[in-house]
Amino acid sequence: MVSFETSDLKKVGLGLTGFGFIFTFAGVLLIFDEGFLTIGNILFLSGMILTIGVKSSLHFFMKPQNYKAAVSFGVGFFFVITGWPIIGMIVEAYGFVVLFSEFRPSIAIFFRKLPIIGWMLHQPYVPAYFVRQRGRRVPV
Repeated sequence: MVSFETSDLKKVGLGLTGFGFIFTFAGVLLIFDEGFLTIGNILFLSGMILTIGVKSSLHFFMKPQNYKAAVSFGVGFFFVITGWPIIGMIVEAYGFVVLFSEFRPSIAIFFRKLPIIGWMLHQPYVPAYFVRQRGRRVPV
């Protein structure tokens, strides 16, 4: 069995990331409140940097296949800060989805291990739906 030890810095980073999601969600619920969205973005980015480290964060955002998504995320962040929260969140959401889409299998495994959500995902019709939505893979 592999033991994963978490340092205090990573624990703080995970907490900041969680609070970033909470503040962003609150900002969207409060009809795109600029202050909450800005605080959420800052907390999310600082939490991610503390969790995976500065070098890994720079490497993640500067990968050639992530350039378009990283620029989109940055432009959305800029729009939120300058007072265009709706446009900024749309652009930022696109960048977020493209940036973190490679983690989709890990997220699916995590959700399948949760108590109630995992039970729902193990029902026979759910995996069939996702297999149907995946489409065909063509070798390149």
